[in-house]
Parts: sequence; C-alpha cells; structure tokens
Amino acid sequence: MSTTIDPAAREGRKPSRLAAEASPYLLQHANNPVDWWPWSAAALAEAKRRDVPILLSIGYSACHWCHVMERESFEDEDIARSMNELFVNVKVDREERPDLDQIYQVVVQLMGRSGGWPLTVFLTPSQKPFFAGTYFPPEDRHGMPGFPKILRAISEAYRERRDEVDGQADELTRAIAEIGKGVEEGAPYTPGPDLLERASRPLLRRFDEAHGGFGRAPKFPNTMPLEVLLRRGVVEGDGAAREAARLTLESMRAGGIWDHLGGGFHRYSTDERWLVPHFEKMLYDNALLLRAYVDGYRAFGAAPFAATAREIAAWVEREMTDPEGGYYASEDADSEGEEGKFFVWDESAVKQALGGDALAIKAALDYFGVTPAGNFTDPRAGVVGVVPKSVLFESRPARAVAAKLDVTEDEAREAIERAKRAMFDERERRPKPFRDEKILTSWSALMISAMAEAGAALDEPKMLSSAERAFAFVEANLLTPREPHRAGQLVRAARLAKKVTVEGEPSERWLVKAPGFLDDHAYLANAALDLYEVAGDPSKVRLAQGLADGMLDAFWSEEEGFFFTPRDGEALITRSKDPYDNAVPSGASMAVRALARLGALVAARYARVAEAELVRLAPAAVAQPFGYGQTLCELDRLVRGSVDVVLVGARADARTRALARAAFAVWLPNRTIAWVDPGDPSSRSAAALLAEGKPDAPAPAAYVCRGRTCSSPVTSPEALSALLAGG
Repeated sequence: MSTTIDPAAREGRKPSRLAAEASPYLLQHANNPVDWWPWSAAALAEAKRRDVPILLSIGYSACHWCHVMERESFEDEDIARSMNELFVNVKVDREERPDLDQIYQVVVQLMGRSGGWPLTVFLTPSQKPFFAGTYFPPEDRHGMPGFPKILRAISEAYRERRDEVDGQADELTRAIAEIGKGVEEGAPYTPGPDLLERASRPLLRRFDEAHGGFGRAPKFPNTMPLEVLLRRGVVEGDGAAREAARLTLESMRAGGIWDHLGGGFHRYSTDERWLVPHFEKMLYDNALLLRAYVDGYRAFGAAPFAATAREIAAWVEREMTDPEGGYYASEDADSEGEEGKFFVWDESAVKQALGGDALAIKAALDYFGVTPAGNFTDPRAGVVGVVPKSVLFESRPARAVAAKLDVTEDEAREAIERAKRAMFDERERRPKPFRDEKILTSWSALMISAMAEAGAALDEPKMLSSAERAFAFVEANLLTPREPHRAGQLVRAARLAKKVTVEGEPSERWLVKAPGFLDDHAYLANAALDLYEVAGDPSKVRLAQGLADGMLDAFWSEEEGFFFTPRDGEALITRSKDPYDNAVPSGASMAVRALARLGALVAARYARVAEAELVRLAPAAVAQPFGYGQTLCELDRLVRGSVDVVLVGARADARTRALARAAFAVWLPNRTIAWVDPGDPSSRSAAALLAEGKPDAPAPAAYVCRGRTCSSPVTSPEALSALLAGG
C-alpha cells in the first residue's frame, strides 16, 4: 500500500495554519485540503463560534498508519470538504504535546478499544471528548466503518442529540479526571527485601521462553521490566530471571528488529520472533536499549552486547545528530511510499551489491536468511514483477554458515563482514526514510545519559563527547534563563527552520515549542548527573539541583505526588499524571531517580521527597510490574541502598581517571560516583554529603561506601575493582 502523496495534487492549495508551526509532523499536513488548526485558544474559540465539534487528530511523523490515513482521507478532497464543513479540525504532534495525548488516549481505552496512533477524537468546544478511535479507513473495510460515515454520524448526533452527546462527554471527562488522580491502589506493601522477587514473578509468567521478551505478537523491547529481571537475576542470583534477561538481549540482537547493516533498533516486532518489525527508529528506544546492552555486557561479559552498544552509538552519531550536537527524534518506517522499502532485500539485490565476491554472496544469503520466498509481506504482493523481499536477521550463527559452506569460521565471519559493508554502501544509495529533525528535551536527555554511561563503561571517549555536545545544545537552546539561582525554564522541543531574509539571503534559526513537562525536567536532571558521574564537572550537579528545585515547585504536591503538567500550565480538562511507564520511563519515576541521587550528593531533603513518592507508588508497582518497571528499580535503590564511590584526586590526573574506569567497568545498578578535586573547591560542595571526611591525599584515591560505612582509601584500579565485586 503506497503512502506517497502526489505533489501535483497539492499545487494551487493555500497552506493551512500548520505552515507556521515548528513540528515536522504538522508541516507534513500543512498542504492537505483539510483546514487544519494547531491546538490553540483560537481553535477552541472557533469551534464555540461555529457551534461544531472539534475533530482532534494526534500522531507523529514516523507513524506508518498516520501516513496511511493522511493519504487515504486527509488528502481526499471529498472527505476534507466534509471535515471542513462539519468540524473544526485540530492536528497535534503527540511528541510536542504528550499532555494532550495522555488525556485523550484514555478515551479510546474507556470505550473498550486499543489506543494508538493516529488518534482520532471528537470533542465538544469545551474540550470534552464524546467519541474516539484510531485509524479509520476511507470506506467500510474489514468490519471497520469508513471515515466519511463516522463524520456524518458524529455531526448528526451533535446537531440532533445534543443532550446525549453532552452526557457522554461529561461522563468520559469525569472518568478521565478520576484516572488522572494517580495510581490504582494495590494491596498494602511496605518496600522490603522481597521487592524484586515479588515483582519478577508476574514478569516471568509472561516471559516467552522460546524467543525472549514478554507475551506474543506484537512484541516490544520492554526495557524497564527487562532491567527488573536483570537486577533480580544478577544481583540476587535468580537463575530464571538471569537467563530471561540474557535470552531477550540475544534474541532482539539476532532478529529483524535490529538493523544489521546500519545499527539501531526498530520500534517493535510484528511477530513473536523479533523477525519483521515496524521499521521506524525512535531515539528513545535506542537510548534505552543502548543502556540495556551496556548493562548486559557488564553483567554477563558478553562481547556481542558491547558490539551492539557501539553500533547503536555509531548510528546515532551518523544519522541522528545535528551538526550543532542535538539528537533528532526519529526516522520514518516508510520510504518511496512503502513501509520498510529502504531496509528489505531480495537475492538479486544482494548479488548486485556484492558483485563477484561469491563467498560473500553465499555467506550473506545464508546468514541473513534471504530466500526466494522472502519473509516480508510486500503491500504489492501478487502484482506481476514484484519479487518477495526479506528482512535481514541472523538466521544461523557464523559457525553454522562456515560448516554449510565448508570454510573456516574466520573465513565465514570475514565474508559476512565484507557483505555487511558492501550492502550498507549499496543501501545508502536508496532514497532514505524521512527523518524528524525535531529535538526533544526528554528524549535527548535519555540518549545523553545512555551515551555517557556507555562511553564510560566501554572506554569510548567519542560517546562521552557526543553526550556532552548534545547536553550543551539542550542547555543553549532549550533551557532559557529565569532567575540567577535557578537552572532556567525548560522548553519541550526545537526544530531548525530555514527562512529568507528581506535581503534575500537564506538564514537559519531554532524554533521552540511548548513549555517542558515533568519528563523533560526529570530526564535532563538525570542526564546532568550522569555526565557529572562520568566526567566530574561539578557545574552539572548545580544544574541538576536547579532543575530539581524547579521540578518540585512546578510539579510536586505533598498530598498527591508528581503531576505531569506544571501547576501554572495550560488549563485542560484534567491535570494529568504519568506514574506508569509506557515506551519511556514515567516522569514520576525519573523524578524520583534524580532526587534520590541528589539526596546522596548534596542534601537529604531531596531524598525525603523521593522516598515519599516511592512509598506511595510501591503497592501499585508490585501489583503491576509491567507498568512500573522504572519505579521498581528506584524502589530497589531505596531498599538495597546505593554503592557510593568517592574519587579524590585531580580530574585531569590519569590515575584518577583510571580509578573512574574501574568503577564504570562493573555493573552496579544502584550507584553514585562523586568526584573531589583538591584543585577545585566547588567539587566538594557538589558532593557535600559524600565528600565529608574524605581528605586530600598525595595520590588519587577511591573510597567505596555502603550505607554510612566507607572503606579505607584504595589507590589502584585493581583494588577498587575488588572492593566493588561484592555489588
């Protein structure tokens, strides 16, 4: 099924109001015949003036089915005419406005359907929802009503049965507000040493013992529950949890969800074997998976996990990094109007890419599972001349390829590597999927944290440099000055816009959109602390502290915990929370993480807030571990305590840095690293609590502290490694 929009069909159209927006997703829709509005007070006022419902459409630029609905419905002149006549049509990028998406996704679920994108919600002019769905086809199809039929029925109900519509809207709004109050209550539970054992039981019941991961198709990485199993398996010695974590990491890396030529993971697998993905690549998925594979490498000593981490980082550096250092949001699933076209292969394409290298051709076809029958359902399957395509995956290990081809394993590996390089070069000549070059504070912060940790763990300075440049970009473009003693006011997103000046010379500027939400503040505070732990710059602690103070001012309630939106934010039908993990960790859990870390470094008051929120979330987290994986990890820190490593010595001294490398080489899931540089007095205030009682010495030294007890100082990386080996 093609999703290409005919450029000729757009000629002569006046762009909608979306043409002035910063979001690439909204700009994709600017030339639809639909009279789109961005979410705004003006749009709401227009709906009230006309006394018509609002048709709210929420999606994002890498969403395949969003493209399909655009091609089929929003580019259809007749459907657009009905939309314009009967509704005020509002288009929202869910990555810019997660607060709106959170609220209105609940409507679909309350109506007994699965959420997702594109999200289609019909609202009264007062923002109250009364009907919702996701993708609607342009005509009745597969038991789904056609979009024109939906439009007519909704408009008729609003005009002729207003009382019924208003009653439905009020009922749904009350239900949303009730859900928005916070977590569902679980059985009473006080966090204790049985935490991970209790939480891992339901995770292991849903574990797929054949292919790894949880449940069946579609299958997502689920990195937060995976970390719970990794902690339970490695730290507490549970063999089943340990092997579940290892198998999942191995299976994802071998499957088609992994881009075997260019690195990086696709969004999710459409099957239980990790074979055929939805092909979009999201920055946040790859940030979380980069961290997971680094942790897996340190926990299991598996070299392929380290290689996977390096390849994710290489993809980020090559494809997802702005020249000024920021990280882009996503790559599309589609190219040339077809999902996956950039990524799939057939035998003839492999042979063409590899030329006369007969061994590489045989090895590649066998290793990557490329067969005449293919494994990917082409939307044009059955059309004369369409050759079945294959998603590349590791169909068998290199040693099995060697045995089949009667060559040594080294020869087979070398042939496979030659094939990868040649196929990558050939693929680079294909038209690439669209890249959403919007830069989001929260997602960038996740990748900054992952790059910093990976760079330290794998001793890759280039990764740390990438993280530092990205952080500098966010600080310069998305963190605006507010008060001298505060870090500033965060902005959610930015995009580089090209414009022409009065003189006709092209210029560029960064456009910014929307105030930051809880996740922006919490993720960036953690990114600052991760960079501090890796490089020792005390200014990062001060910045994290300013973000934490602002976060407590704007999002924290002593009675109700963390809200997702600021107390002085836009008035919506409810003020939402996000205690649950979705594709990314919840803002509440990451806020707790930042506060607990600051509580270890500078002030116990931060730790007290973290503990209060964790105790409140604990019953629900233990009852629903799939939705609270990150919270469970923070609860584990509360229960088990952290292992604190205090490095005393000049940051630039090679001996100090050798001690730091030893600390990062060990997987310590609950860890704080503090730097005390005798030449920089501010370094002691940045780690005031841990620096106390740690005198300067002639040579760099490290202390390992568990609870209130610290070791004697050690001066060699070997001695530090031995101290940390106990976890």
